[in-house]
Amino acid sequence: MQGNLPPEAQEKLEELQDLQETAQQVAVQKNQAETQLTEAQNALDELEDIDEDTTMYREVGELFVKTDFDEAQDDLEEKVDSLEIRVETLEKQEERVQEQFESLQSELQDMLGGGPGGPQGPGMGGGPGGA
Repeated sequence: MQGNLPPEAQEKLEELQDLQETAQQVAVQKNQAETQLTEAQNALDELEDIDEDTTMYREVGELFVKTDFDEAQDDLEEKVDSLEIRVETLEKQEERVQEQFESLQSELQDMLGGGPGGPQGPGMGGGPGGA
């Protein structure tokens, strides 16, 4: 079908595909950040039940390095704050990409004469037959 499209429509279609890929990448990044945030919040919650004199270790690459309670708590609080900002930023980016996608999709439909209520492809709308 793409070969029969006018050049402007072909360009819009390619932009739509690029936006779709961007949306998927942002969703993956957001999911990863949310997972990291949950893990950091859980670790911070666990610190509440740990005696401050308990020997603690932090993972640094392939090693575990001894750390003190206050440093671990400060680091986790900083990580939680940073990840909350990251998730919020990714949510906003996700919304912007979705808005751009919908706008571009509408432009393409208008360009092809398939605006609201127009031809939408098979399976859309009621047709002859029925009950």
